[in-house]
Amino acid sequence: MLIAVVPDPDGPGGRLGRTVSGELWHVPDLAAEITRLEAAEQPRWLWASTAGVYPPLLRAGVRVARCHDLELTEALLSGHAGRWGEPRGLAAAVARLRGLAVPPDRPRPDAEPPGFAQVALFDAVPADHPEVKDLIEVYEEQARRITRTEHPGRFRMLVAAESAGALVAAEMGHTGLPWRADIHDELLRELLGPPQPMGPPRRLAELTAEINAAFGTHGLHPDLPAEVVRAFHRAGIEIPNTRRWVLRQVDHPAVALLLEFKELYRIWTAHGWAWCDAWVRDGRFRPEFVAGGVVSGRWATRGGGALQVPKVVRRAVLADPGWRFVVADAGQLEPRVLAAVSGDGRLARAAAAGDLYAALATDSFDGDRAKAKLALLGAMYGQTGGDAVPALAVLRRHYPTAFEYVEAAARTGEAGGLVRSWLGRTCPPASGAWRDAGLDPPDEVAPPPGRARGRFTRNFVIQATAAEWALVLIATLRQRLAGTEAELVLFVHDEVVVHCPADLAGSVAEAVRESALSAGRLLFGDTTVRFPLDVSVVGAYADAK
Repeated sequence: MLIAVVPDPDGPGGRLGRTVSGELWHVPDLAAEITRLEAAEQPRWLWASTAGVYPPLLRAGVRVARCHDLELTEALLSGHAGRWGEPRGLAAAVARLRGLAVPPDRPRPDAEPPGFAQVALFDAVPADHPEVKDLIEVYEEQARRITRTEHPGRFRMLVAAESAGALVAAEMGHTGLPWRADIHDELLRELLGPPQPMGPPRRLAELTAEINAAFGTHGLHPDLPAEVVRAFHRAGIEIPNTRRWVLRQVDHPAVALLLEFKELYRIWTAHGWAWCDAWVRDGRFRPEFVAGGVVSGRWATRGGGALQVPKVVRRAVLADPGWRFVVADAGQLEPRVLAAVSGDGRLARAAAAGDLYAALATDSFDGDRAKAKLALLGAMYGQTGGDAVPALAVLRRHYPTAFEYVEAAARTGEAGGLVRSWLGRTCPPASGAWRDAGLDPPDEVAPPPGRARGRFTRNFVIQATAAEWALVLIATLRQRLAGTEAELVLFVHDEVVVHCPADLAGSVAEAVRESALSAGRLLFGDTTVRFPLDVSVVGAYADAK
């Protein structure tokens, strides 16, 4: 059962339509009607954008089990056809369907920090006023296009998982991550000193003075890389930039001071007092998660930086009294994905072990775990020099099917071709650059043709599939947690955090493990590859393994 939903842009009502019977109707209270239908019929909801429709429903107390997100599906289908990055909104999809000029997507505004008043229930809905029949026609055309993909069954799973992920993203932003502003303030004062009315806090000011003294100068701003590069030049040291790995190779008394300054400056600017004032309300941090925000299918955030919270700041993430966090992290995920997708039986047998690298070392690398890890990561990331050369030779000889899988992806990328994940997510074409959508972090931009793009596509087929495994994991976990008090509160690449009453922690931990098993079976069928999780039950997020 599929029911299309179009909210009224200026009020609480909306229009609905059934895709099979063609019945159309208008309701004065959309939230109440969706709640009634969800309980009575358990439909799959069809709407233009989960990010535009679902958050207002959540604020009205509505939760749904399933949806089909037209925008996310349109992006997947366009990418599969080699037209990655073209407009994906409903207006664009309708125009393509009818042979009209395709309008650009409306830019989404940056997320507002929590606590701002909402003008209307559905004020996030674009002003295009779509019709229910538009949604249904686009959905039917998308269904036809899915049947023409390389592996329709897998692609349907990708579409379902992407839409489920969008529901999770909206729900996590609504629920929020428990956050103690008082503990956060104590941490900042411990690291930085007290906040100042003007300028940086005391410790950054002290470091600035010490860095200037180390260079024998004054007026140097350590937060400006160009000034630091020039200071090293005057000291007779040439560096290309001020990245940490570059600085660590330099022998100069200012290096340790600069590294400390960079770390503390980032905490102050990205997760300092101003950040806490803007984003933490009522004991919760509520960012806007963006499902499929980067080209590999990994998530991003629009404001708040939830995917890049420094470990030291995580000490402010404390469970509510009587509650616990269940934190699950998938270990060695990408190498295990390579074993599953390549069909290399010998590597799959090694991936049946708890420690893949140790099993690999025993099987082929004379017990040298470090060399086995270097070889496997070198194959997936395109490392071709140094100590990796002999290790890669062993890998090529003992695991030729897995080695050729990533080599083929690299060759296709170097030639300017497209590669796909296991479920069918497609890399950007060689001529296309990822448009900056205002997301943080703005990474994974497709490089130009040649060896650089070969390294990109080599890893894309693995990283994108790993993202799919993680997405299916949280989709199945969401189903298992439905009807309980447990809350999904954070998802970072291959780590998931659930906030739950302490007496439910054991069953939630088991649900996470079962979801990991289900994700492996759903994607790869009957495989010997294991996808183990490190699961911690903690009161403070920073205490997780």
